[in-house]
Amino acid sequence: MADMFDHAPQVWTAARLRAALADLPDETPIHIGVADGPGDFEGYGEYVLVDAEPVEVDSGDDSGGEQVQFTLFADARAGAYHLDVD
Repeated sequence: MADMFDHAPQVWTAARLRAALADLPDETPIHIGVADGPGDFEGYGEYVLVDAEPVEVDSGDDSGGEQVQFTLFADARAGAYHLDVD
């Protein structure tokens, strides 16, 4: 049986992201390292930021309402890839 653990990443706020980007030149590309598993960045996948927009998601509680979260969208880096056809 696999070991269980609680994974509670610190989700960044808009203010924290602004602070991290404050001194970067406007033309700086943004790359995103995606963990292979919860908290595992040792062999992370590298992606590039391609869009950012507010997205409505289910609130996840019994209220039945939706909440808006700002979402960054990433895609594979530019390059030549083999098409994975199944």
